[in-house]
Amino acid sequence: MRDFLDALTFNPRELEETEERLFAIRAMARKYNVLADDLSAHAEDLAGRLAALDASEADQGRLQAAVMAADAAYQEAADALSVHRHEAAGRLAKSMAAELPPLKMERAVFSVQVTEAEPGPEGQDDVRFVAATNPGAPPGALDKIASGGELSRFLLALKVCLVREGDAKTMIFDEIDRGVGGATAAAVGRRLADLAGGGQVLVVTHSPQVAALGAHHWRVEKQVANGMTTSRVVPLGETERVDEIARMLAGETVTEAARGAARELLGAADAA
Repeated sequence: MRDFLDALTFNPRELEETEERLFAIRAMARKYNVLADDLSAHAEDLAGRLAALDASEADQGRLQAAVMAADAAYQEAADALSVHRHEAAGRLAKSMAAELPPLKMERAVFSVQVTEAEPGPEGQDDVRFVAATNPGAPPGALDKIASGGELSRFLLALKVCLVREGDAKTMIFDEIDRGVGGATAAAVGRRLADLAGGGQVLVVTHSPQVAALGAHHWRVEKQVANGMTTSRVVPLGETERVDEIARMLAGETVTEAARGAARELLGAADAA
């Protein structure tokens, strides 16, 4: 009986210490906003972050070295790109000088300006197309000083110059003759026809001079049926082509004189 009674004895202080420990655990869980059972994992995470902070000096040195190496590599690549851009600018200006006269722009001067810019993903250069369309006129940014017709011809010349020789290509021009007419439109049409000798050229045009120089002619028609608008592309035969070009020349009412002018345009195109 004495042994059993001895086994039933307990230390009141031990219970108090256990309750204090439970209170401290709950308080710490509230402080770090985690469950009491997760305090151990949270302690390991804090220990890892502390170790990383202790090693931050070594990491900072390594990262600084990596940044310096990246800066050096970027500068080397950007300098090489700048050299290539200056060389390409000269070649493009020379090619444009040969392309502009056939487009009735003998007096226009085109150049490419390559200047320093804030370094970025595309290098450290600012590239601008600059042109002067009349003798004595100050040069300016191409999109600012060129009229609609001039801009169309500049863009056509640029397209021709920027297509590399031997590339398998299909080029699509949507109203590249906008703003030009008469002899200038015919010059644009001839350049497009020449361009088609090295690839496939599709041209959307309202100019009869340009349309007459095409190897094939399609008419785009819109129709409304049952409340639905549809577009059709209709290939034109020889007679239909004469009528279509005559319509482009004369407007809504097609006259025999317009048909005669259309035949002349087509005959001149065939002779060319």
